[in-house]
Amino acid sequence: MKIFPAIDLYGGKAVRLYKGDYAQMTVYSENPIEVARDFEAAGAEWIHMVDLEGARDGTTPNLSVVADIAKNTSLKVEIGGGIRSMETVKAYVDAGVSRVILGTAAVKDPDFLKAALDAYGEKIAVGVDIKDGKVAIKGWLETAEDDAMTFCEKMQKLGVKTIISTDISKDGAMQGANHELYREMSERFAMQIVASGGVSSMEDVTRLRALDIYGAIIGKAYYTGAISLKEAIEVSK
Repeated sequence: MKIFPAIDLYGGKAVRLYKGDYAQMTVYSENPIEVARDFEAAGAEWIHMVDLEGARDGTTPNLSVVADIAKNTSLKVEIGGGIRSMETVKAYVDAGVSRVILGTAAVKDPDFLKAALDAYGEKIAVGVDIKDGKVAIKGWLETAEDDAMTFCEKMQKLGVKTIISTDISKDGAMQGANHELYREMSERFAMQIVASGGVSSMEDVTRLRALDIYGAIIGKAYYTGAISLKEAIEVSK
């Protein structure tokens, strides 16, 4: 299982939200590339990044920060947040990003998703953010009609290879991951499943590893010191 340490970007800074609430934001670092280099030093292979302004507004205000990390570390970068056009996908890929995550656009614009998959294949992942069993969109401010499992079935049929699944009720709450959700997803789908939201202890890492899923994202637990990134990477191998 791969460990994806996370940086959420807002105003060029590394931040975290509590349960997706922009009013409950904590700034952890003024210099995200220093955080990325700490991830690199701990043995991380990947970094998971979300442009929170992009997720809300459909823009790319933090593109230069993402490009800086892609070009000046050995980390493979995956980025999500407001990616709703082929121009934006291309801008990120040209900046050195290894995987682009479509969220709202995958729900609202299936033609765009298909075009992105046709052009970039496995470089395209889909973020499935789950709120009360439904897929949440537009920075978690709205929910789609499909329930999460129905939506994932559609994604698999379209040829999506990687799903990043976030249980919003767990995100940033330090209350543990939704292991039953990831067990169900790993049993139902052949896609690579990345668990996100609530991974807050080494027990979470160990239990997710036992599910044989593709990856787990560690965010707030890293910044608070609840999880040693180096230890999590060792345990997950």
